[in-house]
Amino acid sequence: MLNDDDSPGPLAPKKCVAKPKSKISASRRLSLKILLLTRATEDLEAEKTAREEEKVRYLGEKLPPLQLIGLDMDNLQKICKEIIEKIDKVDEERYDCEAKVFKNHREINNLNLKIMDLGGKFKKPALRKVRVSADEMLKALFGSKTKGSMDLRGNLKSVKKEDIKQEKELTMEVGDWRKNVEAMSGMEGRKKMFNA
Repeated sequence: MLNDDDSPGPLAPKKCVAKPKSKISASRRLSLKILLLTRATEDLEAEKTAREEEKVRYLGEKLPPLQLIGLDMDNLQKICKEIIEKIDKVDEERYDCEAKVFKNHREINNLNLKIMDLGGKFKKPALRKVRVSADEMLKALFGSKTKGSMDLRGNLKSVKKEDIKQEKELTMEVGDWRKNVEAMSGMEGRKKMFNA
């Protein structure tokens, strides 16, 4: 038997944890949802009518009704020119607003990308291995501007056999390192180093 302090083994069945019952009954919850939805629809309708009233007021303010009855040709032309000037001004304002909106959308997208990068939610695409020679890489980077081929082995330092023989003779002259240390120790060795 298990005590309260003992924990069951890994093969013991797990107990199901029941969710606590909500304090609001289902019928009460449904009635609250209905009330919220009706209130939201009323708010949307009120907002829509307020927008339409604002639009009518703005148009009445910016564009008073035209009185065209009993006007001669010169006055009609003058009114047409005024209307064209107003259209041009409104078109400039519309263009400025569109440019601001476009700029804001671009900034929002850039900030969203930065947030995704900082959050680490950006999925890195699967890359495939590509074998490319140095010549092909230069062609891809610089196009046809490359000067000949890039021979990596040709740029290596060449070593002649005579140089190797001379180095061996120099090391043979030094001989045993103990003799060299004894010769350099004392004042004579320091004098030789100073004179050399």
